[in-house]
Amino acid sequence: MKKLILVRHAKSSWDLPVQDFDRPLSNRGIQNAHLVSDNAVKYLPETFIIWSSAAKRAMETAIIFTQNFNCPIESIIFKKELYTFDMHKLETSIKNCSDQFDNLILFGHNEAITNFVNKFGDVYVENVSTSGFVSILFDTDTWTTISKGETIKVLFPKDLQ
Repeated sequence: MKKLILVRHAKSSWDLPVQDFDRPLSNRGIQNAHLVSDNAVKYLPETFIIWSSAAKRAMETAIIFTQNFNCPIESIIFKKELYTFDMHKLETSIKNCSDQFDNLILFGHNEAITNFVNKFGDVYVENVSTSGFVSILFDTDTWTTISKGETIKVLFPKDLQ
């Protein structure tokens, strides 16, 4: 079995004149990342690997979640290729995960995340919100062969407030 947890970066700030890649989290984004990660702890597998887009808002979200999961920040693997809005590129990255890892937590971006969740999960999600957490279980032993899985948990900030 393989378990994938997808987390969309928290709400970002548009206040600074920076490139999209460099946008930081807003105060609301920071609060929502804490809210969701505090509630998501009970849905984590015992062991996992953590990947994050190298974009600032995704990195900051991954750091908040990882701290609340009581994991060392150094355990996060930041990947430039996860800065994508394309579901097919996201799928390629996930399918390239080493099979030695059964559980992957990935911090990334929309539309890629929502489209992936709807292609591979069995619960339709209109939009994975910022700070949204979606866990999908796959009945396979290899990442390259993941196909339709079982959506086992969806957590959005609006459901927790």
